[in-house]
Amino acid sequence: MPLFILSSIILIPILGQLVRIDLRQHRLPDRYTLPLICVGLVTNALAQRALPTEAIWGAIIGYVVFWLIGAVYFRSRGQEGLGLGDAKLLSAAGAWVGVFALPWVVLLSALGALGYAVLSGHGRQERLAFGPWIAGALLLIWFGKGLFSEV
Repeated sequence: MPLFILSSIILIPILGQLVRIDLRQHRLPDRYTLPLICVGLVTNALAQRALPTEAIWGAIIGYVVFWLIGAVYFRSRGQEGLGLGDAKLLSAAGAWVGVFALPWVVLLSALGALGYAVLSGHGRQERLAFGPWIAGALLLIWFGKGLFSEV
């Protein structure tokens, strides 16, 4: 449990900073997302006392899936729809909660963002910061996971 608490003390303020920046500037800076990936991998390595294979695959697949979605959207529409910052934040989520939790992170993020867009009357042409929704979903799953295991 101490590792979970210590890791959470690192995770929460970084995610808070990312949310603040994404809401204001619609970007997720590497100086926060990349260390978050590393800390997630190290946390899982310490918890497992072994190579954190599930977390490594989570980081890889998280990035690649969102990168592919963003690339396909850009090719079809000629404008960015999902940025690389979102891909790096999903990669960080994979590093923290593992590859098998990634579909839940994406589902919760998408449902939250969609619910917000519908309830707020957010227009189709308006940009919507997706990072806060990824961050929120990551925290929910991280804390859910922490209740039932070491990390």
